[in-house]
Amino acid sequence: MDSSRRFDDDRTVFDPDPSSPPMSEPNDVDLTAHHTGITVRDLDESIEFYRDVLGLEVAAEFTLSDEEFAAAVAVEGATGKFAHLDAGGSRVELIEYEPEGETVGETMVNQPGAKHLGLATDDVDGFYEGLPESVEALSEPRTTGSGSRILFVRDPEGNLVELVES
Repeated sequence: MDSSRRFDDDRTVFDPDPSSPPMSEPNDVDLTAHHTGITVRDLDESIEFYRDVLGLEVAAEFTLSDEEFAAAVAVEGATGKFAHLDAGGSRVELIEYEPEGETVGETMVNQPGAKHLGLATDDVDGFYEGLPESVEALSEPRTTGSGSRILFVRDPEGNLVELVES
């Protein structure tokens, strides 16, 4: 039985047969979130934003330049300068690579593959009022239909950061 459907514009969407076995069995290894990694052009400028604007604490800074690292990230001769920042029980990892890869355009929140870092705060409006003029906010803080108060800003590299009032 064919388990896909075609649309008028030749897109194919997978539509599994409910009587079919699952595509794969779940892995028995326990996984927990460890960190969110963000590749940046200028590590020092990015640290300044995440530390001074967002209030994250720098937990560690280090460089990796060995062959095993380069092989793991599949970039020949790669060196990575890292900063780990504490985000209240979560970790943000900023990485500046050498050689630098090709820069992509600014990400919009509605683009497939778009990513953002979400941080909780108890005062989105206070955060917004204290933003330096150099920081781009996508809008003023807004209350969504779910009742959440949110604000999106961009870091110096154009990456999206969402502040959620909790």
